[in-house]
Parts: sequence; structure tokens; C-alpha cells
Amino acid sequence: MLKIDRALEEYILAHCEPEEEVLAALYRETQVRIYHPRMASGHMQGMILSMLVKMIQPQRILEIGTYTGYSSISMARALPPGGELHTIEVNDELEDFIRQYVEKAGVSSLIQLHIGDALDILPTLQGPFNFVFIDGNKAQYIDYYELALPLVPKGGFIFADNVLWDGKVLKPNLRDNDHFTHGILQFNEHIKQDNRVEKVIFPFRDGIFVLRKK
Repeated sequence: MLKIDRALEEYILAHCEPEEEVLAALYRETQVRIYHPRMASGHMQGMILSMLVKMIQPQRILEIGTYTGYSSISMARALPPGGELHTIEVNDELEDFIRQYVEKAGVSSLIQLHIGDALDILPTLQGPFNFVFIDGNKAQYIDYYELALPLVPKGGFIFADNVLWDGKVLKPNLRDNDHFTHGILQFNEHIKQDNRVEKVIFPFRDGIFVLRKK
């Protein structure tokens, strides 16, 4: 697998679509103001999600884990006419920040923001969602997946982020309290055994599991 260092990433970005001004501002402000800014999707992942939406053309997207809204805006802007995106964020302190940038990006009519625990909110949502992006609490990935899968029609897609978890999935002797890594390992094994979906891991950045419902 090719290691994407900073120089190579800059080369890739230089040959892709430029970052939109509102997304660049969102990313900068996230880095300065928000706790754990590394969680922001950023330009490359935003472009990939946008391209996937344009390829699949889902009418309805479900995102689990909004953070500051970079991925939400990237996907919403790629929706086909009449499309909508539902996104769930557990941290209510981020709500004003998210809504501010969703408004600046001109996609407030396309995005429905749900604030609260995804495990409580998911059972209240009505499908179908043709495209699901899971990027929430890594220790709860299996729970998110099992609640989201019934909302996905046959042929629909689920994308789960961070499934290589900075290479920790290969490290032996993990600490018992490393709940995120254990959660990712359990999720990956769960998917491996699940015959309800076709599956492949894209070795991009931190790994994206791509699942297609049979």
C-alpha cells in the first residue's frame, strides 16, 4: 500500500478541484477553535465523498457523526435535485457552529441536523437512505450499522470511516481501555462475517469500508 506523505498529498490536491472558500474557512476555524480538530474531514476526503454522491446519485443520505459539518456540506452540494441529507451529531455545543456554516454554504434547505445520541435518534428515522456514512463513536460502530442497515434498500451503500484506525488494527496486545480500537476490530470482524452486504475496504487515508446491501 502506498503511503501518502504530506508532499504526495499536496501533489494530489494540486491536481484536483480546488477547495471551495466556505469549506476552507470551515476547516481553518475548526483547527483554531474546536477540540480534536483532526476529526474534520478536510479537502481530500470531502472531494471523495462528493464524487461518490455524484456517482451513486442517492436521493437521501444519512450521516452518523457530523462534527463541524465539512463532510455534510460536501455531500449535500453533490446531491441530485430533490435530494436531502440527515446528519446526527452527539455534541450539542457544535450545533451553532454547524448551522452557521451550513447556512454560509447555502445548503440549509438540504440538510436536516439531528442533535443527540445516534443510538436514540436512528430508531426514529424513516428510510430509505440510499447512502449512509458512518463516522461517529468508534466503539459503537456495530450498533450504528445494525440500526442503519434496515433503513437501506437493496443496492444501497454504507460507508464506514476509520476502519484501519491509523494501523492500530494490526497491533498486538492492545490495552483493555482502548475502546475505539477494540470497537473498530469488532466492527471489521462483524462485517467480514455478514452475508447481507458486499464489502471492500478502500485503503484511503484511515480506511473506508464500502458496503453494498444485497
